[in-house]
Amino acid sequence: MLRVAADVVLALGCGLRQGEVLGLSPEDVDFARGVLRVRRQVQLLGGRMYFTLPKGGKARVVDMPESVASALAEYFMEYPAVEVELPWGGPEPERETRKFALILTTTYGNAIRANLFNVQIWKPALAAAGVIPMREKGARWKASRKDGFHVLRHTYASIILEAGESVATLARWLGHSSPTITLDHYAHFMPESGGKGRKAFDGWLDPTALAMAA
Repeated sequence: MLRVAADVVLALGCGLRQGEVLGLSPEDVDFARGVLRVRRQVQLLGGRMYFTLPKGGKARVVDMPESVASALAEYFMEYPAVEVELPWGGPEPERETRKFALILTTTYGNAIRANLFNVQIWKPALAAAGVIPMREKGARWKASRKDGFHVLRHTYASIILEAGESVATLARWLGHSSPTITLDHYAHFMPESGGKGRKAFDGWLDPTALAMAA
């Protein structure tokens, strides 16, 4: 698997935010249980990168599909993790630093800057696939929420809900503080909204069944 492909696999297959993908360590991958432990993210502020807790200030455990586990195992064989040291909790120079072996790094062994990844890899890949127009020489990529890296997380959520997984479970995997937040964002992806309830009552109120009960 290509080095940059792991970013997409983790975001699409496990619903991680981009900063969480960039902060993932091999020690967070539990192949035996089939889960990922999301414990940190890499953020960028004022041109400086730093480690911090996932959004909401809480670590979480996310289900890892077999396809993702297989891709990661292949990736680990080709690209060993690299230890990276960054400030913890903010970009200020006086912050304490922490070291983590990161799954995804640059070819120079540094943490990946999300903004550079998006401009140099993500957007050109979308353009090459015909998803967005190729930018003119010297121009900037057009900013759009519809084709940002975060769309992979939305795709993950839609697939999970369409497969019939519960909102409460998805909320836990996404790291939402409440299932209500998940519903606000993704309720329209739930299959047969209202249909299951109608079918249940149709079964109870089936004329044949009522006749037999009488």
